[in-house]
Amino acid sequence: MSKYLLDKFLFTVDRDPELVERYREEPRAMVEWWEAEEAGRILGSHLDERSTWLSFDDAEREALATHDYPKLFELGAHPFLTLTLFIAMFERDYAEPLGFQLEYAQRLSGYSLPYPDIST
Repeated sequence: MSKYLLDKFLFTVDRDPELVERYREEPRAMVEWWEAEEAGRILGSHLDERSTWLSFDDAEREALATHDYPKLFELGAHPFLTLTLFIAMFERDYAEPLGFQLEYAQRLSGYSLPYPDIST
């Protein structure tokens, strides 16, 4: 399991409107593409440097592919990163202001302290 790679996925996808839409419309294909093409890219490098040692485990891959943000929280993904990405994807589907944020809070309300460790 790599909380770093989960957070890297959430961070990089959230910053690219095209990737946000791809992830919304075709999540499984998007996760597979990202893991194969982008997971190894070293962020902040001016060259196309890559690593090869990180990959999602099956639980992470499935949680990402099914937009299962409570599971991502349980796995240790940073809740701010999941919230901001999922707002970008799903806020438009709610008629009321903060509709998605309220659902997010409700779906995570079963967790109590201590929360899952989000350190990477």
